[in-house]
Amino acid sequence: MLRKLLAFVLIFSLTSCGELQSIVDQLPQQTGTILSNADMASGLRQALDLGIDKQVSKLTQKDGFFKNELVKILLPEELQKVDKGLRDIGLDNLADEGLKVLNRAAEDAVKEATPIFVNAVKDITFNDAKNILLGTDNAATQYLTSKTQTELYNKFKPVINNSFSKVGADQIWANLINKYNAIPFTNNVNPDLTDYVTGEALKGVYTMIAVEEKEIRTKVSSRTTDLLRKVFALQD
Repeated sequence: MLRKLLAFVLIFSLTSCGELQSIVDQLPQQTGTILSNADMASGLRQALDLGIDKQVSKLTQKDGFFKNELVKILLPEELQKVDKGLRDIGLDNLADEGLKVLNRAAEDAVKEATPIFVNAVKDITFNDAKNILLGTDNAATQYLTSKTQTELYNKFKPVINNSFSKVGADQIWANLINKYNAIPFTNNVNPDLTDYVTGEALKGVYTMIAVEEKEIRTKVSSRTTDLLRKVFALQD
């Protein structure tokens, strides 16, 4: 459909009005495929709402991050040597627990994301929709990122900080780091885990929205409403 529209624009630039009308009269008519600006914007909102509902909600569940290899939060580089050092002296269980509580904090924080996303999706205009529809496979996700990243970071960070206390992550990691720093011939570490996990949680959220967006763009079977099928047919 997009190729036909581009071809039509080229024809328009090379012909007179009379010639153009003659050409238009000969074009096959595709009944039911004409969309209003409002329909196009609504279709993009539906796609983003679907990504939020279907994918982001998964991250809020227990092990939503921890058992999802696409978004599982691993240790920052500074703490990878802590993990290795603890495992080298037989403290594997402690190291495993330290990794798990980072992911638990992210799962808690993502519960705050939905209302912020919903507000951003409501603000999509026709021009936004047009740019998203004709953009890359993750253009909608990029739009959402640009509209929500700062607000989500500010919302996530205190939740993650509180979650660290709730799940005992602050104590677990204090214990881990103290044990590592006590190992002879190692350099002491003291990373900002709250900032790190906040950033990783944001990456996870946008990763999962991008997964759903790509599904809708590339698989007709994932377009579960008439409006989604009509809107995304324009980019096929």
